[in-house]
Amino acid sequence: MYAYLKGEITFKSPAFITLEANGIGFHVNIPLSTYTAIAGLERATIYTHLIVREDAHTLFGFATQAERSLFVQLIGVTGVGATTAQLILSSMSVDEVRAAVLGEQAHVLQRVKGIGAKTAKQIILDLKNKLAKETPDAAAVLLPTIDDNVREEALSALISLGFNRIAVQKALNQAMKDNPSLSKVEDLIKMALKSLAG
Repeated sequence: MYAYLKGEITFKSPAFITLEANGIGFHVNIPLSTYTAIAGLERATIYTHLIVREDAHTLFGFATQAERSLFVQLIGVTGVGATTAQLILSSMSVDEVRAAVLGEQAHVLQRVKGIGAKTAKQIILDLKNKLAKETPDAAAVLLPTIDDNVREEALSALISLGFNRIAVQKALNQAMKDNPSLSKVEDLIKMALKSLAG
């Protein structure tokens, strides 16, 4: 029903925000990752998903379309409700969830509060093929070991230089694996460039 909402953030907490759009204040439940992404913003575009039940209409919002897409896939898994999906995305990044599912790492998913062995295996069973189709090269998705923002900045910079996204992701993952202590964007780019040039 609502693809996204754009407006002023009038209230902000780690679990939900109030977003005013066209004079209407929308109560939007968010994962912690979205809260972090909008922490310094007064206005934002939030990608939304509306869940309609007999007793309530609940709006969930995300900083990126990738987060929203994964949320929708998660709530389609038997045993995973909206609150659990929100908690998963509060505990793990989109790439981390994808890596855990594609690598069949149930133990990684079980680190999320409320996710037991049965549910973790069900998530992998239901989503592995779907996520594999979305990820052209599963090897390009590995659990990140440094700050996601640093990785994203490096990714954007290298793509803007004309490098292929998948090749860049592989190079960044290799650089992060070889040098887990990397913390600066410029250092990560330099390491990735060596790999891309090789």
